[in-house]
Order: sequence, then C-alpha cells, then structure tokens
Amino acid sequence: MKSLTISRLLVSATAIGMLASCTVQPAVYAPPPPRAVVTLTVAPPPLPVYALPPPPGDGYLWTPGYWAYGPGDYYWVPGTWVQPPSVGLLWTPGYWAYAGGAFVFREGYWGPRVGFYGGVNYGGGYTGLGFAGGRWVNNAFQYNAAVVNVTTVHNVYRETVINDVTINNSTVNNVSYSGGPGGARAVPTSLERMAEQAPHVQPAPQQLRHQQDAAANPALLASRNQGHPPIAATPRPSAFSAPQVTAARRPPPPPAARPAAPAPAPMSPAAHEGVREGGTVPAHPTTSAPPVGQAPVPAAQPAQKPAQNAEAQRDQKAKQAAQNKANKDKAQKEKADKEKAEKDRQERERQ
Repeated sequence: MKSLTISRLLVSATAIGMLASCTVQPAVYAPPPPRAVVTLTVAPPPLPVYALPPPPGDGYLWTPGYWAYGPGDYYWVPGTWVQPPSVGLLWTPGYWAYAGGAFVFREGYWGPRVGFYGGVNYGGGYTGLGFAGGRWVNNAFQYNAAVVNVTTVHNVYRETVINDVTINNSTVNNVSYSGGPGGARAVPTSLERMAEQAPHVQPAPQQLRHQQDAAANPALLASRNQGHPPIAATPRPSAFSAPQVTAARRPPPPPAARPAAPAPAPMSPAAHEGVREGGTVPAHPTTSAPPVGQAPVPAAQPAQKPAQNAEAQRDQKAKQAAQNKANKDKAQKEKADKEKAEKDRQERERQ
C-alpha cells in the first residue's frame, strides 16, 4: 500500500511538471512590418497644377496627390478627401527624399500633429511646413475658407496663408522631392521631430486601395500623361469617375511667332547706280547755288509723325491750362485785395 501511494505521488508530480512546462505565455505585441521602401536614381516629375474639389461633407481631410513608383514608371496618385481613422488626427503627406545619390520615398501617416514632409509645397494647405487648410476644434474639423472650397461644409473660418501655392482653391507647385539638385530645402523643426517620434497611425484601408487603383490606371502613368494626369484629384478615395474629378491644368501654349517681313522688291539697274555705302543718294545730283541776290530756299522740314503731333498738342494744352489757371488765380487775388481794401476804408469812415 505504501509503495502504491509513493507511485501515485510520483505520477502526480510528473504530471504537474508537464503542465507547468505547457503553460501558455502572454502574447507580445509586434508592430506590422513597414511598407516596402522604394529607392530610385531618377527624380519624380514635377507636381501638376490642379484644382481641389470641394469636400464631400464635414469631417473629411484633404490628402494631397503625389507621384508613386510602379514597375518601370512613375504614376500619379490623385489627391483626395479622406475621413481620418479617428477624431483629432491630422495627415502628414509622404514625400520623396534625395539621400545617398538616390530618391527614397517616405510614407505618410496620421497623427495628432503634422510632421515633417520634406518642405515640399503640395498646396491645399500643405505649404511645406505644417498644415493651414483646417484644424480640429472641440472634436469638429473646421475648414479654412482661404484654402478650401467651403460650399459643402459648415464649420468654416478664414485665415490668410502666405506661403501657400493655392490660388483660387488650386495647387500651383512644381518640385516634388526634398533635397538633392533642384529639390526643396527644409530641415525638421523641433515640433516636427516630436511628431515623428510620437505614435503614428498608418494610412487607412481606403487610402491604400486608392493608391492600388491609381497604379492600375494606365492614364496615370507619367510616360502616358507627360506629367499632366487627367485625374489629378477626386472627391473621395477611388472615385475616379465622379463628376467632381479635376484634371491637371496644362501650361498655356507659347505665343504665336510673328510673321516674317516681306522681302524687299528687287531694285532696278538705274537705282543701283545711286546706292552708296551708308544710304541712298541720287544718281545725278541737280542741286546748285541760288542766284545772286536771292535768299537761299530753306530745306523742307520732315513731316512730324502722328504720335509726335499728338504729344505736342498735349503739351500745348497742358501749358495753356496752366496759364489759364495762373490768370484765374491772379484775378481772384486782385478781387480779394480790392474787397479787403474797400472793407478797411469803410471801417475807418465809421470810426
């Protein structure tokens, strides 16, 4: 009986040890792997010029368009209005940065404040530093009427943006990358560094789908649209056929060249006889001295051009007007002096 009891105790201890070794450990959070980093040696095209469509309604934030890279070519991701993942978040745009002889794309993100985006002036409130297109006030997003078409929203304020390329709700920009030859020159501020170190929220699923749809649209390839995408901005993500879609504006055509002056008519042999270096003179001069006792005939003066006549007439009128005013002032002064002298005389007689 004692040996059986000992055996049972040994079995129980072994089972307890096995159970302890099988205890489930608490899960450790691992952040998702970052999206692939694209490194290129060819700069992205300049940012196109396009108008911002009005927001679909309150609560949408503007995310500017940008050039992304696909298999063998850049393609345009249209700017669009997006609802943030949660109240109080702002969008920091992605940007191309030149470093180590190559162009690297830095992904955008959501956060409580706008971070560094290379100093690239995207327009629409993204002037290269911070965001001036709107702000959160008491859990409601307000729109800056100086930047955004506010016909479809209610929470509005107006604040002039000095360093923005938005003109009449349009983006007018060019450089699309930071650093390197011809790129934007900017260094992160202390607030932008704090924003980079703060917790971020990755792009919303509709933003990722928006980029995927843009990559699948051949019309948005830079080689196809020559830097002027026909779909530059949309009212909502992936709404590429919506009526509010705006296209990139093409630059105005160069001014037409002036027509060439007609060729001069060929000269006759007789005329060639009178041509000398420095001008044309008569072939056989006929001028002679006037007869004795007769005054020389003055040479004819060249006729004045119409513009010169008009200018001379204006000068004459101005001089005449000045003279008339001087005469009038003199007459008024003489009259005033006479009236004053008469008044003084009458005053002396009364005394």
